[in-house]
Amino acid sequence: MSTAAPALHPRNRHQGRYDFPALIKICPELARFVITNPYGKPSIDFANPEAVKVFNRALLRQHYGLRHWDIPAGYLCPPIPGRADYLHGLADLLAGDNGNRIPEGPRIRVLDVGSGANCVYPLIGLHEYGWRFVGADIDATALKAAAEILRANRLQERIELRQQADPAHIFQGVIQPDERFDLTLCNPPFHASADEALSGSRRKWRNLGKLDPKRALPVLNFGGQSNELHCPGGEAAFIDTLAHESAQFATQVYRFSTLVSKAGNLPGLESRLQALGARDIRITPMAQGQKQSRFVSWTFLTPKQREAWRKGWQGGEGG
Repeated sequence: MSTAAPALHPRNRHQGRYDFPALIKICPELARFVITNPYGKPSIDFANPEAVKVFNRALLRQHYGLRHWDIPAGYLCPPIPGRADYLHGLADLLAGDNGNRIPEGPRIRVLDVGSGANCVYPLIGLHEYGWRFVGADIDATALKAAAEILRANRLQERIELRQQADPAHIFQGVIQPDERFDLTLCNPPFHASADEALSGSRRKWRNLGKLDPKRALPVLNFGGQSNELHCPGGEAAFIDTLAHESAQFATQVYRFSTLVSKAGNLPGLESRLQALGARDIRITPMAQGQKQSRFVSWTFLTPKQREAWRKGWQGGEGG
């Protein structure tokens, strides 16, 4: 299993400090959430869920041209730079198989497992590389909110939404017979229970609230519904199921992938993938500030099958 040094991806649009005057110009409502941090620099109050949402809205307007972006209260509001890094890392993997040229345009199809109300991966991936996306989720309310984002930005023809009717499955019921995807991506639920998720969120809040020990902090800063935050067995069980189901669609996907937040879950995933016959298993480290993460990717296709598949990247529609 190969690795690389972690760093914010060089194509990531979120290098360096945020340009708050530019962000406020494009999204004036952000002004009321800007504060001065202990170092005398402008920032936002990351312990305020509404501030985080408006900040994300400003970033998506500034860098990805979105006219409208909103999510229902309590739904996951993800850090944009880290989401972009995952997509750029996937693009590099395709480029490595394509003469160091990133295959772009609608002939590249990507499945986002658990796209949520925010629909961030498809929105960024479409803007950066022109890829077509299918966003799948089990939550009808989340899909309705995502559909409104797509409608408001006139992106319905490039990003399709599908509901997973059976929460016990990941790819089954979403990937149709004879349908092909060049990539799948996933941000798995992190915790094993609601209590564990709440405990983790309280620790995060305490860290964010250090500047004011008397401050009353709400439960979640980045939000998240139960299915976004936890599942039976936590991340380890979810990615084990994902790996198992990926083998059932071995010839319909060029490369599978998933984020793995807990480094301790990597050996188990690697063992499962090897037992299933996966090939070219890779870990791609990522870093944003002090946060370290990584995504794991794999394929079941033989080199000859992959070579034949790549011919479709040069023209035509679909993988």
